[in-house]
Amino acid sequence: MTLNQTLRTLFERDIQRVKIEIESYKNEENIWKVEGEVLNSAGNICLHLIGNLNHFIGAEIGKTGYVRQRELEFSQKNIPITELTQQLEETIQVVDKSIKPLSEEDLNTEYTFPKFTEKQTNAFLLLHLHAHLNYHLGQINYHRRLLDK
Repeated sequence: MTLNQTLRTLFERDIQRVKIEIESYKNEENIWKVEGEVLNSAGNICLHLIGNLNHFIGAEIGKTGYVRQRELEFSQKNIPITELTQQLEETIQVVDKSIKPLSEEDLNTEYTFPKFTEKQTNAFLLLHLHAHLNYHLGQINYHRRLLDK
């Protein structure tokens, strides 16, 4: 399996896992709960992942024209599960279409991103974004088990 195929497979698998976590809430209102040290709701983390992937992979790599509104990722509330899961499905498609045409040479091309202190490649960025996705997937899982009693 090529790196391209591996990345596409992992992103699809783990965005689907976010979708499963969101659909697993027994009470839809709990997706938007925050309590104690839990500062971000699962709904807002989900919106953040959608925005992050559509920006860095869709707009930056795939040239989709997506315009990120990061502040809304953390301020919007009470979006229905059906809308969140639809956005996740659309994100899977955007990520796949953006990564699919990348050659090994494209993956090894430099990607300039101010957050990285050193020059990195597109492959590094995509692996970084996958790790970011999984970090937040774990937070959503923890949030659901903690607050959806």
